[in-house]
Amino acid sequence: MPHQTTLPRNETGIETVLGILKQRFGDRFQTGRSVREQHGHTTTWIANQPPDAVVFAQSTEDVAETVRVAADHKVPIIAFGTGTSLEGHVNAPGGGICIDLSRMNAVLEVHPEDLDVVVQPGVTRKALNEHLRDTGLFFPIDPGADASLGGMAATRASGTNAVRYGTMRDNVLSLEAVLPNGEIIRTGRRAKKSSAGYDLTRLLIGSEGTLGVITELTLRLYGIPEAMSAARCAFPTVEAACNAVILAIQSGIPVARIELLDAESVGALNAYSKLDMSEEPMLLLEFHGTTAGVAEQAKMFGEIADDLGGRGFEWTANTEDRNRLWQARHDAYWAMLQLRPGAQAFATDVCVPISRLAEAVTRTQDHARELDLRAPILGHVGDGNFHATLLIDGDAERARADDFVIWLSQLAIELDGTITGEHGVGQGKMASLVKEMDGATEVMVAIKRAIDPDGIMNPGKIVSLD
Repeated sequence: MPHQTTLPRNETGIETVLGILKQRFGDRFQTGRSVREQHGHTTTWIANQPPDAVVFAQSTEDVAETVRVAADHKVPIIAFGTGTSLEGHVNAPGGGICIDLSRMNAVLEVHPEDLDVVVQPGVTRKALNEHLRDTGLFFPIDPGADASLGGMAATRASGTNAVRYGTMRDNVLSLEAVLPNGEIIRTGRRAKKSSAGYDLTRLLIGSEGTLGVITELTLRLYGIPEAMSAARCAFPTVEAACNAVILAIQSGIPVARIELLDAESVGALNAYSKLDMSEEPMLLLEFHGTTAGVAEQAKMFGEIADDLGGRGFEWTANTEDRNRLWQARHDAYWAMLQLRPGAQAFATDVCVPISRLAEAVTRTQDHARELDLRAPILGHVGDGNFHATLLIDGDAERARADDFVIWLSQLAIELDGTITGEHGVGQGKMASLVKEMDGATEVMVAIKRAIDPDGIMNPGKIVSLD
């Protein structure tokens, strides 16, 4: 089992807080077992550690009041969006109160002329883009799940568009958050840049709820491109596919998406989404721009692919075909499950410099075979980020999978990469974070102690105060 934290419980404090919050929130305060277990479970292999109660917040003041009550009695607070995180982020290892933010789901302001939007944290990426549809604007960050924007910011998420549009770190202009003492702060305004003081926005993005609860976000928007085309191309080896990615980026082709699938992943997508791709290493691409520009980008990439043994390069500007291809990519997790009925699927990710990507992927494939594990690979290879989806059945395989995840994190560090490109640290990668960051984790602990001296904000995640 990955490194899972168990913390001592403050039984007296929890009992007192439960009574206060029940009186304050009525039916928006729930302690039923099924509700609690739902809020301690994510798409993860880490065991469920449910909170003692769930508060369904409807406003920033609801969040602040809940945090103030918990802080008075030193009871843990865990924020919850849609529960799609992968490293045990919403577990409650010492019990405590979960604040469900899903009802804080309003798009508060849209500023088309400034290309920004203000939202509450429970808004999902799909809901935001649906709201923006008639404005000609969109928000590009697209992790596979329909995650909440607050959760995406808290985990510093990204997705298939990161090579063109960046990650949540690059697309949150400012935010509002409730600190561990219940104080409400704003980290900035709507200006596109600022050199005013410490960058508290970036400090909270990726903090996984360990420094505060995000209650409002101001996000960058982009104009919907005049034309978009999708493409696919098979390669004889993973190395050839990765080299095509490197050359495309070095050549200045402004790809919007560029995804690598190994042969096993291609087979899974074919079966699940009724596609007919050649079952060998495959790149899926998307180009954005003018009609002529998109055609030129596709032509340039096709020439690179030809030089590296690529075959079957096809591109289309047909919206239906493009959506079908990317929906299949977003359904990859469910497709992997079908490769081994009855097994569980657990995804882990790392990120390396793209010059080391081919080595990282091939060594990962070799090590999975050595451990007799099925671990199809896919990734956002334009920035060196890839995922292995472990298909596990039984305790013996789970133990080997645990070893595999630790090994993969160490490989990423060896190649001057990172233990996680977008999933976050949570509980599962705390030990590996210490190895990656070396002495810098001591600075993280100092920041945590300064902002959250009682350690009540999502304890047992990222760094330990023990």
